[in-house]
Amino acid sequence: MSEPITLNVGGSLYTTSLTTLTRYPDSMLGSMFAGTLPIKKDVQGNCFIDRDGKMFRYILNFLRTSHLDLPVDFQELDLLNREADFFQIQPLLEALQKIKAISTKVRMNTILNIIYDSHLHNIGSFTVKIISVQVFSTSCALLKLLSSKFYHTINGESASVDTKEEDQKFISLEWVESGLNAMERRYLMQNWKSLYVAPSQQKIKNLQMFFQQVIKIAVNGGFLLHSFPTTSSSPLILHFTQC
Repeated sequence: MSEPITLNVGGSLYTTSLTTLTRYPDSMLGSMFAGTLPIKKDVQGNCFIDRDGKMFRYILNFLRTSHLDLPVDFQELDLLNREADFFQIQPLLEALQKIKAISTKVRMNTILNIIYDSHLHNIGSFTVKIISVQVFSTSCALLKLLSSKFYHTINGESASVDTKEEDQKFISLEWVESGLNAMERRYLMQNWKSLYVAPSQQKIKNLQMFFQQVIKIAVNGGFLLHSFPTTSSSPLILHFTQC
């Protein structure tokens, strides 16, 4: 076993072995640690490489296992590809090309699944309808786009439905169907929410209007609608391709 080697890659420190760094002799790292390319040192004496420290995690793990492991919905394939090209690790470049081909196919064929339900609630002599919706999609980008456009109002205050999660899986919404002003005042007393859409600030009055706004947001965001079912049963399934 060789002595551990510490690398400073763009300010991030990694410790590994000479065997790992020279796994692919034709790569830049293979040449550096075989002595055919010069090695720069930082002030602590660590080998310094002026590249993206965050991306080097995936480079190093590939050198260790010869297998590319990426998080679900990894969003920086192009950046990682540039880093792999810099380090001239051909097997990693080939693995990235396969993943990019699959990712492109999934992105181009997007399914949006809207599960919805409603129930009636009595407030004195009034009856109001509460609408519940869950939106699922094969595209996290489309979910993030939708969640950034819809917002609630609670007692006159706006509240975004955007969860800010990196790997958002679905959007969950619940609001009151719009009715008479007197009824809406009673909604607010019950702390129920109204639903609005940006940038028009229109109130979503019913499910049909919600469906129309979902399609409008998706199309304006670069998604091309391919089919719209004529049935009114839940779930509603929409098919898009991303332009």
